[in-house]
Amino acid sequence: MHDTATTPTFSFGRNWQEFLKSLSEERVRIAEESLVEFLNVSDLRGKSFLDIGCGSGLFSLAAHRLGAENIVSFDVDPFSVECCRYLRANANRPENWHVLNGSVLDEKFLAGLGEFDIVYSWGVLHHTGHMWDAIQNAAGLVKPGGSYYIAIYNRILNRSGSTSWIHPFWLRIKTIYNRNPAVGKYVFQPLAMAAYIAIVLARLENPVTHIRNYKSHRGMSWKTDATDWLGGYPYEFATVEEVFTFVRKRFPQFNLINLKVTSGRGLNWYLFERRER
Repeated sequence: MHDTATTPTFSFGRNWQEFLKSLSEERVRIAEESLVEFLNVSDLRGKSFLDIGCGSGLFSLAAHRLGAENIVSFDVDPFSVECCRYLRANANRPENWHVLNGSVLDEKFLAGLGEFDIVYSWGVLHHTGHMWDAIQNAAGLVKPGGSYYIAIYNRILNRSGSTSWIHPFWLRIKTIYNRNPAVGKYVFQPLAMAAYIAIVLARLENPVTHIRNYKSHRGMSWKTDATDWLGGYPYEFATVEEVFTFVRKRFPQFNLINLKVTSGRGLNWYLFERRER
C-alpha cells in the first residue's frame, strides 16, 4: 500500500453522515435513474456491482433496489463505511450486499474481491493521492463483458496547452482547509458558497430554485457537494484524452462507450466496456 499518512486528508465520511440526515425517497429514486441512464440499462438484475469509495452508500443502495445480484461496497474512510452499513441495515441487511473497509490502493485487499459486471467509482479515484494507480487497480476488477464507470476531475488547459492556474490555486486552498479546520469552516466555506451563488446569479438563474432543485444532480445535496469540493484532498485531475489513453494502453480490451464532458474544473464521466475474451 502507498503511505499517505503525512498527507492532509478530508473525512468525506463525516460529511456523508450529515448528508444522510436529508436522504429521502426522492433522492434515492434520482440516484437510481442516474445510474441506469449512464449505463444505458433498465435495471441491474443478474449483475454484480462493486462500489469503490462508497461514501454515503447511496449508489450501493440504488444498485440493490435496481436488482443487482451481488453488491460489494468499500471505502478507506471508516465513517463512510458506517454510512453505507447504516443504509444496508435500513434495507433489512440483504445477504448479497457486503460493506467493507479497504483501499483501492491495497492490491492484497483487491485480490480477494474477484471481478464484477459493473465497477463503479464516481469522484473518488482522484482523491487517493495516487490517481493513476487507483484507475488501473479499479479497472482490473472488471469482468470480461463488464462495465467500468468512473468520474474524474477535469484538467483545464491554457491556450498554450499547459495546466491552468486554477488547479494550483485550489490545491493551496484545499491544503489550508484541511490543516486549519476553523479557517476552512468559518472563512472558506462561506466564501466558496457565496462565489457559487454569484455564478448562479451571473447565469440569470434563481439561486433559491437552483439549490432547491440541486438534488436532481444524482440525488446529491448542494451543501454536501460544496463541502466535499473544498475539503477533497488529495486532489488530482486529468483531461479526457489522458484518461482514455491511459486506460486503453493498459487495458486494450476496454472500449469507451459513453462519455459526459465538462468544460470547467468539474467531473468528466467515463463508461468503458471490457470486451469478452
